[in-house]
Amino acid sequence: MTATHTQPLEQRERRRARGGPVRDVVGLMLLPLPLVAAVAAMSFAGGGTRRWFGRGESQRADAQAAKDAAAAAFYELDTAQRDLRITIETITAVDSSPRARQAAQDYEDFGRRIDEVSQAYITAVDSHDLDRDDLDGGAAARARADLTRAKDELNRVKGELDRFAQGLAPLLQTAETQLVQLAPAVERARQALMAASDALDTVRAQGLRADELAARLAALGPELTKLNQGAGQHGVQETIRRADDVQRKAGEVRAEAERLPARAAEIDKRLVSLRTRAQAITTRAGKVEPILSELRRRYSAACWQDLQHVPERAAQSVEQAEVKLREAQQARDEQHWADATSRLATVRALLDSTDEAVSAAGDRLQRLDAVSFDRQKEVDRTRFAIRDAQRLAMAGRSTPDPRHAQPLDDAVARLDRAVAGLEGRHPDWWHFLTETEAVRQTAARVVQEIREGRGGGTGTGMGTGTGTGG
Repeated sequence: MTATHTQPLEQRERRRARGGPVRDVVGLMLLPLPLVAAVAAMSFAGGGTRRWFGRGESQRADAQAAKDAAAAAFYELDTAQRDLRITIETITAVDSSPRARQAAQDYEDFGRRIDEVSQAYITAVDSHDLDRDDLDGGAAARARADLTRAKDELNRVKGELDRFAQGLAPLLQTAETQLVQLAPAVERARQALMAASDALDTVRAQGLRADELAARLAALGPELTKLNQGAGQHGVQETIRRADDVQRKAGEVRAEAERLPARAAEIDKRLVSLRTRAQAITTRAGKVEPILSELRRRYSAACWQDLQHVPERAAQSVEQAEVKLREAQQARDEQHWADATSRLATVRALLDSTDEAVSAAGDRLQRLDAVSFDRQKEVDRTRFAIRDAQRLAMAGRSTPDPRHAQPLDDAVARLDRAVAGLEGRHPDWWHFLTETEAVRQTAARVVQEIREGRGGGTGTGMGTGTGTGG
């Protein structure tokens, strides 16, 4: 409703200020004396006599009371509509769900109905001038009826509006909860940005540039501008989401800035450690060639031919690692921390593979010497693994499950072939070792399948000898 809706009421108040009882008294004073005497005689006559204008004034008063009641109903409806508009604006500022959109649409529908009953009220007020002197009883009665009808319609719509407002309580509560969260969320974001900036200043004072972190912090500047523009421009939910995002990213910058001195120290430590390790591997790689000579002299080619390129490959890998070390040192000097960390990871991978290859030659000679001196120890170890798996497969059964029996039978045959293959002048000891290890792996796999089939139990408690070993 607009202010213009109340204009008839204001006009009525002005007209009442100009007229009323005072005007009636003044009118009597101006009457000719004989007429005044006649009026006085009628007023004081006995029996059925009554006051001048008595019945007409009573009807006028009833109509005026109806008019006042309609005005009160009009103001109450107007106040309720204003309150409801604030409620709707609060909900739609936060909630974009279908239910919230429907509530806004329903409010618009109510607005049109309110306009209709308000216009009917205004028309009723404008149609009846209760202050005019010649108002008769019939006009007063019609005015009372029209104004009472207008009041009833205003009250009816007011009741419907109140019930509609009550139904919005859950949506309003949710919206107010989010609005309460808005200011603290924005303030947390600002504080996080300030803390990140302070952390950067601290590490810069230690001689660390932290350029990447500074760039990430600067990128949050536009987001801070939008936060400062407020929820009125960007919406409450979007502003809270933006504030949380700014807080999280600023917190990450701060945390990384606070870790930066320790990160720089860790990179320095790793640079020293990996240089030392590269030198040690270079020294060990120099001993591979004598080991290969011993393997060539004592064992068949099948036992060592896969190792003959280890020395040159080790030298190449160490050289690559040293190049990456120099690149890592340069990245650290330029304070490109991510690049330095990445290159150090590459160095470590190169040295790990090289270390494994260099160790393989010495391990190979040691294992071949052990098995060629006493093959039976390897055979017994492997047969024990097979028998252990067989006992578990037979536990609680009269015949083993074919899914378990067949792999174990094949393992037995494979072991027998490996032992038979050692006959001859130059046995392939390395093939024998790889075969026995494969047999133990088969037995271990069968044991695992049996236990899984029995719900993860350990069956008879056996199976401790099924490991693959070295």
